Amino acid sequence: MIIYLLMAVLAAFAYVLIRFYLLKKEMKSATLQLRQLHQQDSAKKMTISFYDRDFEELAQEINNQIDLTKQAEAVKRSTENELRQAISHISHDIRTPMTSILGYIQFLESDEISHEVKKKYIKTIKNSAGRLKILLEDFFELSIIEQADYPLRMEKVSFNNLLIESLFGFYEEFNKRNIEPEIHIPEKDIMLMADPSIVKRVIENLAVNAIRYSTGNVTIQLKEMDAAVQLKISNSVGKMSELDVNQMFDRFYKADQTRTGKGTGLGLPIAKSLMEKMNGSIYAELKENHLTMICEWVAESD
Repeated sequence: MIIYLLMAVLAAFAYVLIRFYLLKKEMKSATLQLRQLHQQDSAKKMTISFYDRDFEELAQEINNQIDLTKQAEAVKRSTENELRQAISHISHDIRTPMTSILGYIQFLESDEISHEVKKKYIKTIKNSAGRLKILLEDFFELSIIEQADYPLRMEKVSFNNLLIESLFGFYEEFNKRNIEPEIHIPEKDIMLMADPSIVKRVIENLAVNAIRYSTGNVTIQLKEMDAAVQLKISNSVGKMSELDVNQMFDRFYKADQTRTGKGTGLGLPIAKSLMEKMNGSIYAELKENHLTMICEWVAESD
């Protein structure tokens, strides 16, 4: 009886010893895999050969963390790339008016030019300085909007009135471009919980974009859907691709990369950021040479 008990104890001890050896071996393997991952010698997830439930759970959690780290690195690379592009674009857009300003100032220093020519050069300098001022203001505004604590003053407003007030300020701009917009606003008041100043800013940015790049006409339509308020601002366009449509809300993106002096490329990104702050959405569609900007807000329930 004692012999059997002794054999059982030895067997249990041998089992524990073997299990301890295998676990220690597995820990060494895991340590090696993590070291290789840390040193970027390997991109593989952790694998185990000795199956223990607790160790499996540990390996799974480590692999989950590896996935999160890879995702974070991908986001970081994307953000860094976007930042480099943004810096490149803003540097170009700042350099263009600055070069113009400095060049015409040099001309003004000459005693050989007439008074009329000087007036012309001064006007050009003012225009370039104005473009530079708008660019810097837009860039600053976008950085403020994207802060987590950007203030909102949400209240119940009549979208009909907001739209009319916003568009009224563009009367002269439409006339200058010989554009007679088609405006469709329902008679029934469409009520919306929103920050009125932000809604106006979105409408203004979209209106400016439509007027600036329209090749002939502009259509503005407001309608109430089952669970949303939808605003559409459409204008005819020249050559444009689906790639342009997909990227036009990116910072500094310009569909026509050769154009200069036609805006900062920040109006649509600002509109998108403002819409997101109000939990709304904005997107664009291109159909038969007509570009349509579509904004949607959650409708105010009765």
